[in-house]
Amino acid sequence: MIEVVKVMVADLKPGMYVSGLDRPWLETPFVLQGFRISSEEDIRGLRSHCQYVFVDIEKSRHVDYALQRKRRVQRPRLSREAMFPTRRLVNYTDSAAWAEEYPRAEDAVQQLSQGLEEVFQNARDGAAVDVVRVKRSVEPMIDSISRNPDACIWLARLKEQDKYTYQHSLGASIWGVALGRQLGLPRSDLRSLAIGGLLFDVGKLRVDPALLHSDHALSTEELNALREHVRHGVDMMAETGLMNTDVLSMVAHHHERHNGSGYPQGLAGDDIPIFARIAGIVDCYDAITSHRSYARATSPSAAIKMLYDVKDIDFQAELVEEFIQAVGIYPAGTLIELSSGEVAVVVAEYRTRRLRPRIMVLLDADKQPLNSVRMVDLLHEAEDSNGQPLDIVNSLEPGAYGIDMNSIHL
Repeated sequence: MIEVVKVMVADLKPGMYVSGLDRPWLETPFVLQGFRISSEEDIRGLRSHCQYVFVDIEKSRHVDYALQRKRRVQRPRLSREAMFPTRRLVNYTDSAAWAEEYPRAEDAVQQLSQGLEEVFQNARDGAAVDVVRVKRSVEPMIDSISRNPDACIWLARLKEQDKYTYQHSLGASIWGVALGRQLGLPRSDLRSLAIGGLLFDVGKLRVDPALLHSDHALSTEELNALREHVRHGVDMMAETGLMNTDVLSMVAHHHERHNGSGYPQGLAGDDIPIFARIAGIVDCYDAITSHRSYARATSPSAAIKMLYDVKDIDFQAELVEEFIQAVGIYPAGTLIELSSGEVAVVVAEYRTRRLRPRIMVLLDADKQPLNSVRMVDLLHEAEDSNGQPLDIVNSLEPGAYGIDMNSIHL
């Protein structure tokens, strides 16, 4: 079995074989898609483009203890019931169509966004985090995802780059509830996931903004200062008097990793509270699909592949697989290229036919805007206008061909 581990560029050494990057190879000057590091110059080149890479252990000539720690954890698979032995799981079904749910989701996410921005601004000014306001704000979003998650998932893909901190929290909250729904967790747990997703990064409000928005590789001291956001978050939660242990675990442990390579305590496996394990996945997914100061957004399908590659390394395999089922390979809001050459955006997925979603075609085969967009249901339309098979051939990165998702009106 090929063993591939994720390694931060700061931990790279000559002799390691780099088999993958945290971004598409075409975005970098590297000619070969896979190479063995031969010098410090190679490492500097990787550092200028990547935060982390994937290293093939078998092809590497240097496997030290730090790398060994990143090996995949081998263990029996667990059922949902085994992961949540004290919960009575729910079988959710879509009770609203996309067209019906979208306006309600739009209102819910707008309310949540406004409430979160005010809570964060007040906390930044020194006030305690208003947990009561947060709890009240998440309810409409939970209702919407319970009825049909696609509308909120679409809205989670719309991000204002200059407001990354709270938009990331908003996205993580939506992904967390979507995963909780997929797992069949009861309403009270969906609420905990929603609140925890909003607040697990709240400690960053007490971190130097220059570190948060740095576009260069951080020094060891800077990285340690950034990691202090976990401790700050725990302190800020203590100030609120919040007693929800699931939410508190998300704040305290969302950077722990399944094989023990995370921080701040280096917890591993079942020692990491399960809601914190969920937080780690949604934190990672939302981050790498967002534009950040030091990295462009990754396409959803590429992000899903990254998560799949590190299952039972960084994240518990069962939860990764459930997350993939929850959001799909092409979640709502994903830009795609069709076999016809046209470019479209995914509007809604079918739970049983993930590769044949409902889409909105935006650009023609020459990548020019259409005079009027058109809706296509790939589940029922298998051919293009020339009678050729119509399929998705590629997932595009956000902003491809100058498409502004915020300008799309449904």
